[in-house]
Amino acid sequence: MRVFWWSAPVSKRPSVPDMPGSVLIMANPTSGGYKADFLDSVRNHLEDLGFRTVIRLTKHAGEIGETCADPNFNVRTLVIAGGDGSINEALAGLQHHPRPPQLAVIPFGTANVLALELGLPRNPRAIAEMIRRQKTKPLHFGLANGRPFVLMASSGFDAEVVHAVPLALKRKLGKLAYVITALKIAFKRKATKLNILLDGETLSGKFAVASNARHYGGPFVICPGGATDPGLHMLVLERDDPWSSLQYGIALMTGRIHKAKGAAVRPFSTARITATRPVAAQVDGDPFGATPVDIRKTDKTVPVLVP
Repeated sequence: MRVFWWSAPVSKRPSVPDMPGSVLIMANPTSGGYKADFLDSVRNHLEDLGFRTVIRLTKHAGEIGETCADPNFNVRTLVIAGGDGSINEALAGLQHHPRPPQLAVIPFGTANVLALELGLPRNPRAIAEMIRRQKTKPLHFGLANGRPFVLMASSGFDAEVVHAVPLALKRKLGKLAYVITALKIAFKRKATKLNILLDGETLSGKFAVASNARHYGGPFVICPGGATDPGLHMLVLERDDPWSSLQYGIALMTGRIHKAKGAAVRPFSTARITATRPVAAQVDGDPFGATPVDIRKTDKTVPVLVP
């Protein structure tokens, strides 16, 4: 039996599925990377393999998090078809769930750094086979002001770009929208010095990113470890003027950011980022207010399906 499940109207609380042993695919149909035919193909392959599969299209912002936070949410496998922001939303809801489902990812959306991190397949049959095999790893995450992040939490220029990029431009141009926005603001902004307290050690710089993953901004390696390994790392850059940003960008692309002049990479358990005035912050590629930001690692994990 093949079922297509539309979510409840915005005015009503979304119903909570009770489908132990089943697969629930959640997706935002308004996102730039949404592909209905792709989801239909994944569902068909899963049902050919014997999985009862439901597709749920969200009707309002925050619905993924609301669904995941409900203690009565009961499915075996939750598949998020979206970008890194959608994964973050699911993780935020699942962090206190008494029986979190195993998580799977269909790489839609503007950014799919987690998919790259985990080496996830990108065609429907391979995704269905990955779910069938049921191989999981523990997905670790950090906390920024209590909000989970699976990739990074940062403050400085990249966060300013995340705050400034127009949603319509992001949906139309994808990653190029960030490049255009960065160029627009790079030469007219005034950077503010950040103070970063790492497990009692004080560092200062113009840019700070706490990373739970190896990758940053795509295939570029920013630190050791990865999202399925415990522990966090902090990258601090002393400068973020256009010339320095170009030099750091080259170092990042060549895998040498940890050796760049004026750059420091440190493992840490707790950190606090402050500034003399509020500086933009972002979490997993979405706006996240401004400094101060308190960051800490956590021992909690969510099982994530991998190839």
